[in-house]
Formats: sequence, C-alpha cells, structure tokens
Amino acid sequence: MVHKSKPHAGSKGFYPRKRARKETPSFKHMPVSLEAGCRPMNFLAYKAGMTHILGRDAYSKSVTFGQEVFVPVTVLETPPLKVFGIRAYTKDLNGKLQPLMDVFAEKIDKEMEKKQHSFKKPGKKKHSGKKPATKHKTIADFEGAKQKIVEVKLLVFSQPKLAGIPKKTPEISEIALSGNLEQKIAFAKEKLGKEVTVEDVFKEKEFIDIKAVTTGKGTQGPVKRHGIKIQGRKAKRTRAVGSIGPWHPNTLMWQVARSGQMGYQNRTELNKKILKIGTKPEDISEINPANGFKKYGTVKTGFVLLAGSIAGPPKRAIGLRQAIRKPFAESHKLESIDFIATSRKAPSIHIEEGAQKIKLEKEKKEEKKSVADEISAAVKGEKK
Repeated sequence: MVHKSKPHAGSKGFYPRKRARKETPSFKHMPVSLEAGCRPMNFLAYKAGMTHILGRDAYSKSVTFGQEVFVPVTVLETPPLKVFGIRAYTKDLNGKLQPLMDVFAEKIDKEMEKKQHSFKKPGKKKHSGKKPATKHKTIADFEGAKQKIVEVKLLVFSQPKLAGIPKKTPEISEIALSGNLEQKIAFAKEKLGKEVTVEDVFKEKEFIDIKAVTTGKGTQGPVKRHGIKIQGRKAKRTRAVGSIGPWHPNTLMWQVARSGQMGYQNRTELNKKILKIGTKPEDISEINPANGFKKYGTVKTGFVLLAGSIAGPPKRAIGLRQAIRKPFAESHKLESIDFIATSRKAPSIHIEEGAQKIKLEKEKKEEKKSVADEISAAVKGEKK
C-alpha cells in the first residue's frame, strides 16, 4: 500500500490567520472599464445556498461538447441597494485619495438611524456651545468644489428587510463608477435617493469577482487548521508538531503549524461566471425549494446564479465586482439552462424521461403468465 503523507495543507499565502475586522466586504481596487458611458462597478448580495443545473455544453474545445453537463451553482439574493449619499474624493500631498465631502439625500430611511446616529433628528434642547451642531453638505457645496474633486463614489445601504433575512440593521458600502469624472457626477446626482439594482451592474454570461468573510470555525488545532500528519500512538502528543524550533537560537518561525483562529477571514475569488439573473416572480419560483434553502428560507426579491461555490455561510453579505482579470478559458459555456434542481431528492431530466419510458412499456406489456401456462405452452410447441 502506498504511504500517504500530507505534512502541510494550509496555504502560506494568507498571514496572519486572524479574524476579519468587519463582516461587510469592501474592494480596494476596481477594473478599468473600456465601455462608453457610466455604470456601477460593484454590488452587495446575500448568500442563499447551493443547488445544481443541467445544460448542454456549447464550448467546442471541451470534451463534453454537445452533451448534457452537470454544473453546481450558488444562489445569491440581490435586493436593490438604496443610494443615500455621494462621496467626493480629492488627492493629498502624497497623491493618495482622501475623502473631501459627503452629500446626503433629503429623505433618509429609518433603517439608517440604526446604523448611523448622525441622521437622527436633533432634539429641542439648545446646544451647550463647545461643539456646534454638524450641518450636512448640499449639492451646492458639491458643485462649488468641483475643481478639487478627483473621484466620485455612491454611498449605499442594503435592504435586508426585503430579503429573507431577519435583521433590521443594513450594511453600508461604497459603489465605484465607471466613465470619466463628468459622467460620474451626472450619474451620482441622478441616482441620489433612488435604488440601484443588480441589472444596472451586471449582465448574464459575464465573469465577476466575489469577496466574502469565510465561515468561522473558532480556535482549532494544527491538524485541522493546517492538515499536518498525526504522530504515532507512542508519541507524547499525537495531534501536535513534534518540534516547533531549535533550542539555540531559541526562536519560533512563523511557518510552523500552530493552533489558532480558523475561518472568519476575508477571501477574494476571481472569475465566477453569472449563468442567470432573475428578477421576475416566475424566475424566482423556479429556484425556490418547497421548504426554502437550508438556514436561509426563500428568495423573494431577485437572484444571481453563479457557477461553482463561494466563501461564506448562508445569510452573509457577499461583495460582487466586475472581473479585474480576464479568464483563461471560456468555462461553463451553456446553450441554455434546461433544469434547475429545487430538491435534493428531485431526479434529473434523464431519469425522469427514463422512468416515463419504463412506465409506458409496462402498460403496453401483456400480463405475465403463470408457470403452469408456460409449461403447457412449451409442450404444445407454441411460441411465447
């Protein structure tokens, strides 16, 4: 028997392995869009669960070209984002982007008061005098500082009350815009106080990047955390590293597998393909299982079908961004989606068709003869 050895399974590309500072993902870099016009570059969605689809492979260089293929998919619910402000950026002496001013909408939803207390209405009591009451910037101030503005982004908040998520506090995020500065300013003024939908950002059969905080598993040992080999039964400690470092010099290198935090870390995945975007009620009913997705419920507002699995548990906010790198190959190129599984016990199309054929054959078949009838027919020389 071949000796199986797995000394180190944990990736060294992520260090230190500590908990994420915040659960809501945010992107530092955005792709350079070559399209004419202005459109949002990123979005926030909620992970509902996973299922699978069947479709005919349309990639000519694939081994399964023209055949029915099985593709695992992730369902993300995409309630529209509400634009509550515009953030203008300028450059400091070092050439780095720095926030210049924020312009907020006239009417702010009640949900934002739970997240940001500065939106609450001031009381009747007069101010003491040390710190004057803050005044929000207006569009007139925004127009007056146009010469200093270098970048413009939208300030949005999610609407979990529209989705199947039992929480009232929304997530706040920034949405980057494509195009030149004039187009960004005009688009931001138009969308202030309105909603941004997933169809405004992405299209079907498009590659996107996702960012999420992975499922937290707490403090784990080096065997589960890094996949080190378990020592023999005569060792003092079987589920630990035999030697963590030398005595002289008495140091401990960071590459040594140690116990600690596992999961709940930021991870970015590139080039996930959008197979379908659905916002109509008939599209939503196609993907909803009878009892809803496990630990989530039913999708209510709209959804995005992504090929493959993504990081994070159900109900977690997932950041979506237009692809920053071109994919190496055309993966998951399907002519159409023929079947979407809504149950683990639901059979595929081929099994259903085969079951129907067998049923029809049984109905057409004559009743089975007894053993005595078959013997008498054999004696007489009759054909079966």
